Amino acid sequence: MLLPKGGLDWKAARAQLPPTRALWTLVTRTRFILLVMVAGLLLLLWRGVSSSASEMQSFYCWGPSKPPIDMSQNEYARWHAHTQTPVVFNHHAPLKVDSTTIQHVDLNTIKSTRKAVVNGERVLILTPLKDAAPYLSKYFELLAELTYPHHLIDLAFLVSDSKDDTLAVLSSELDRIQKRPDQIPFRSAMVVEKDFGFQLSQNVEERHSFEAQGPRRKTMGKARNYLLSAAMKPEHSWVYWRDVDIVDSPVKILEDFIAHDRDILVPNIWFHRYKDGKDIEGRFDYNSWVESDKGRKLADSLDKDIVLAEGYKQYDTGRTYMAKMGDWRDNKDEEIELDGIGGVNILVKADVHRSGINFPCYAFENQAETEGFAKMAKRAGYQVFGLPNYVVWHIDTEEKGGNK
Repeated sequence: MLLPKGGLDWKAARAQLPPTRALWTLVTRTRFILLVMVAGLLLLLWRGVSSSASEMQSFYCWGPSKPPIDMSQNEYARWHAHTQTPVVFNHHAPLKVDSTTIQHVDLNTIKSTRKAVVNGERVLILTPLKDAAPYLSKYFELLAELTYPHHLIDLAFLVSDSKDDTLAVLSSELDRIQKRPDQIPFRSAMVVEKDFGFQLSQNVEERHSFEAQGPRRKTMGKARNYLLSAAMKPEHSWVYWRDVDIVDSPVKILEDFIAHDRDILVPNIWFHRYKDGKDIEGRFDYNSWVESDKGRKLADSLDKDIVLAEGYKQYDTGRTYMAKMGDWRDNKDEEIELDGIGGVNILVKADVHRSGINFPCYAFENQAETEGFAKMAKRAGYQVFGLPNYVVWHIDTEEKGGNK
């Protein structure tokens, strides 16, 4: 169809439309009305079916297809095995504490296990010192050789009632070893000073005389407790007590002891003495022992404030001494259960100390310091063991008199 030259105007368009009456006739025809009605009915049916399916699906998700009372036990079990109703709790928002004066310590994460190195468990080495200047060079020489990772080891020392240059020598040795550029420096070091007013000559005969043992052991117990309370931190899993006058010990002693997984463990303490060109392997520490009936009866007969001292003829306890047992050539992992222990070398699980098991500076069951510590630990249900064939070598004190 050709458009007029002047374009499309309203009159021309109106002329092309069917007449109004023709449109009305079309709309009012029965056939058209039926078509509209059928289309509307189909639309209503589709919407109804869609809505019912949605409601049925919701019902199926949240409940069984039959009442629970009509279900068998197997049907009930099958239904609840895969259609548990989800529950969402509205938890409180976490409490955030920003105060710098409040510290959180979680001791649940601190474990003492056989896999100490793998787990990165921290070890605290504690050494009480008194007039110890001559021994410190050898002490640090042996300490530097320990194979347990040094970045997991903290050192702590207590210097008390010293008349020699212990503090200066200790400080110099620590400064030297901590400045090394290799893997020898330790994670940290602490020096504690505390005098107890206990003066006793370092003369061997006087220091190890029977009369000195009670007061000496009580003061040493006090010194150990002061050092422990100042140095042990929540991060420590193990506490290793090591005397300054050790002259030889295995470099893997920490790993060896940790592998036993005992609450408290001590080695045998011997010494070398050369006479006529021959090495006399002397037995040093009589404080590691197994209790006897004779010892129990003796303790029952004594005043509760008397401290028994081992290795002296004044008190015959009849106890079995680990020092008289074992041989360093035999199986080093052989264990025996002990009732008393010496303090030259002790590995303790840190939780034992945290539980309040310390070194009595008084007579506890007629024992003090390390022997009282063992008694206290056993009373609390902890394991106290010794290794008769695992030998740590002490200096030869050339003790005289009543010592066995």
